Amino acid sequence: MGDRERNVDVAVVGGGQAGLAAGYFLRRARADFVILDERDRPGGAWAEYWDSLRLFSPAGHSMLPGWWMPAEEGHEYPSAQHVVRYLTEYERRYGMPVRRPVRVDRVEQEASGARLRVVTDRGVWRARHVVSATGSWTAPHLPGLARREVFAGRQLHTVDYRNPDEFAGQRVVVVGGGNSAAQIIAELSLVADTTWATSRPPRFMPDDVDARALFDLATRLGRGEDGSELGDLGDIVMVPSVRQARDRGVLKAEPMFERLTTGGVAWSDGSSLECDAILWCTGFHSALDHLAPLGVVDEHGRVPVEGNRSVAEPRLSLVGYGDWTGFASATLIGAGRTAKGAVAAVTDALEHEDRM
Repeated sequence: MGDRERNVDVAVVGGGQAGLAAGYFLRRARADFVILDERDRPGGAWAEYWDSLRLFSPAGHSMLPGWWMPAEEGHEYPSAQHVVRYLTEYERRYGMPVRRPVRVDRVEQEASGARLRVVTDRGVWRARHVVSATGSWTAPHLPGLARREVFAGRQLHTVDYRNPDEFAGQRVVVVGGGNSAAQIIAELSLVADTTWATSRPPRFMPDDVDARALFDLATRLGRGEDGSELGDLGDIVMVPSVRQARDRGVLKAEPMFERLTTGGVAWSDGSSLECDAILWCTGFHSALDHLAPLGVVDEHGRVPVEGNRSVAEPRLSLVGYGDWTGFASATLIGAGRTAKGAVAAVTDALEHEDRM
């Protein structure tokens, strides 16, 4: 084994909330593990969200396992930067063995089949098991309609947006019917002439529903119970800025346009709109390119799993990618519940292997 290869029982790929939640339970199990994070500082994708983003629930309902998130002074709903501070301290508090910045290029089977090789720009980790926790922020989805050679203005995705200042006085089309689009258009509309385009009429949660109720809904749905009185998990949460935008009358969505033009967008009925920028709040793919050598990713961009373990490669577990890896698993509080079960399965497998 070369001096740039290390052996571990478990390699966790990704040092955001899901990776740290997995690390918490691996630490409790006294496992030999490492967390590989491509970012140069703690906080995961939270450090890259738009400036005004706030959680849907109070700090006490937005924690990772083991330690409640402290409240942010003066705010019921914590900011993204408060979450970054929380995750930074969480790493320190539990002595997480995070290595950063380490970019994982690929995960592959060894020729002997004995271990999985996690190949990075800082060497190779030979792991008995791998937990993938890379999330989706680095894999934004742009629809085929977003043809940059047609529209002469700016096209951006949610990942490119920080604050409304650069759009002051401009005409901006915001595309997408989810929470990101609603929150962004709420503040953009204060300084710019905004148009909201959605593929279906946006659906809004009741004003008094926040992530506490949403997580209860996810839990009930996971048990096969009915939760229809609250709506759907994808509906827009009426955080204060969105309620204020609704009251100003700016949350009136137009149908999705048919095509781009040089100067803007055009609908199938022949109407058109000139604009300076188009902001695509059109979601994300799971960031799974590093798993390509294992051949486990299906045509839908997911890994077929039993629980959280890959069906094709049981030494691979996945946490934090959305409901297909556990209800609400891409949320702070949901990440812990998902990680607990995933790590229990991993440690059971390690113990079984040790007895063989």
